Amino acid sequence: MSNNQASKTKANPQLATHYGVSRSCKIAVSGDHVSLKDGKLISNYIYQKNHVEVSPNGDVVIAPRQYKYQFETDVTVPKVGVLLVGWGGNNGSTLTAGLLANKLNMDWNTKSGKKSPNYYGSLTQATTIRVGSDDAGRDIHVPFNSILPMVHPNDLVIGGWDISKTNLADAMERAEVLDFDLQRQLRPLMEKMVPMPSIYYPDFIAANQSDRADNVLKTESKQADLERLRKDIRDFKTENKLDRVIVVWTANTERFVDVSPELNGSADALLNSIANNEKEVSASQIFAVASILEGCPYINGSPQNTLTAGVVDLAMRHDVFVGGDDFKSGQTKVKSVLADFLVSAGIKLEAIVSYNHLGNNDGKNLSAPKQFRSKEISKSNVVDDVVAMNHLLYAEDEHPDHVVVIKYVPTVKDSKRALDEYTSSIFMNGANTLVLHNTCEDSLLATPLIVDLVVLTELFTRVRYRDGSDPDSKFARFHPVLSVLAYLLKAPMVPAGTPVVNALAKQQRCITNILSALAGLPPDNDMSLEHKTVLPPDNDMSLEHKTVLPPDNDMSL
Repeated sequence: MSNNQASKTKANPQLATHYGVSRSCKIAVSGDHVSLKDGKLISNYIYQKNHVEVSPNGDVVIAPRQYKYQFETDVTVPKVGVLLVGWGGNNGSTLTAGLLANKLNMDWNTKSGKKSPNYYGSLTQATTIRVGSDDAGRDIHVPFNSILPMVHPNDLVIGGWDISKTNLADAMERAEVLDFDLQRQLRPLMEKMVPMPSIYYPDFIAANQSDRADNVLKTESKQADLERLRKDIRDFKTENKLDRVIVVWTANTERFVDVSPELNGSADALLNSIANNEKEVSASQIFAVASILEGCPYINGSPQNTLTAGVVDLAMRHDVFVGGDDFKSGQTKVKSVLADFLVSAGIKLEAIVSYNHLGNNDGKNLSAPKQFRSKEISKSNVVDDVVAMNHLLYAEDEHPDHVVVIKYVPTVKDSKRALDEYTSSIFMNGANTLVLHNTCEDSLLATPLIVDLVVLTELFTRVRYRDGSDPDSKFARFHPVLSVLAYLLKAPMVPAGTPVVNALAKQQRCITNILSALAGLPPDNDMSLEHKTVLPPDNDMSLEHKTVLPPDNDMSL
């Protein structure tokens, strides 16, 4: 050890201030507020928030309020199937290959040595949750998926539709995402996997996709398409003996549909439009309606406006989750972090210019103007809430300039290039420019998001809540628009009349704090008063009662 290293060690004697718990841990929560009965985890939780009133003269009155919730989580993990729309695309083939490689613990050789499968990039599989600290002051972190029983991705049953009849092994080879030796081992397992025929409405995707459309349904109407998809879902569920099916759109970006009360403003209007074969009903909407009518959650992984008022109304009528829009995997995720950092630091972000080029089929489809417009909208709105939270920097209706450019360059294939320039005003009207280059392996970043969307959506199908102050109140599910998924999506859908949150840290804390509440834990915070003050005596929680969970505050409730 050098003298310099030694001096650094002496100056920082408490280097190990965190402690990670193994994946096989069992978690016990002490206190009478949480119990396990008849396969249900019951958590009595007090949700605290501030109610604020602003008088006409600008004075602010803050009244802390608290609300009693009782959460009930079914701890039995069901057998889950996933149906991917666009199964034969880069995301679908990469997800299928990744799940198989992980399940079989399949090693493969590369020019830099032997590699092993993992779930890096997955919130649920590769991150931890801080649950508190021990007597030594060490923060204790547990695996994210140990806080509550969750389905393991290795146990998912995968199927889906595609307008191309290419089998999954050939689709994996065509994508050029995974190493050759891994593809070689996976080919015998994937070459018999062939997508079900899909519906193809050429007006909604780029004309350059027509050469792939050799596996389309030959029905006479959109109503017939709807009935066929419903049958496909039922058959998939029955044949695989599944308890639950989740449908995920990972197919091409569509253009936006026209929106009107008569066309898709309500569930009845949308169902009538399908029955009348209206041209402005998109393929993604047919899939969404089929999923909802079969009681299956539907996730929109592309930026088009699939989840119109009519789809949401139908989801509310049938109490089925929907989530969207557009997987948040690379450039937009970084943008939501940097914008939040700059504005929170009192630096006025004046302009963002984002340039992308990519060479996969997504890039080919986005080279058409109408499909690009869908993507441009989802990428452009990501900083709106960050700007709105600081009226000291921005006047009403003032926003940074924000330009998004996407180009198709076949040579780079799935390795998308993202270049961003952030221009800001700093102290005394100085200017600061931050330039970032990011090579995004598109499908390798998107695939773990699909895993997380499925795992979290399935978990929330087992969660109920009620008014904890009224023992006669009935349990209900979370709102059918599952906004807790916002961390994973570029343009998160939220229930009507509720705020959209794009700041990544707030989105992540929302998920972990809600899961902690379901497990009977208070929301995490970074005050660490035990390291800054002398803690008063602990007299709130009893260690006599413990609830052991099975092994396998931006909550905005």
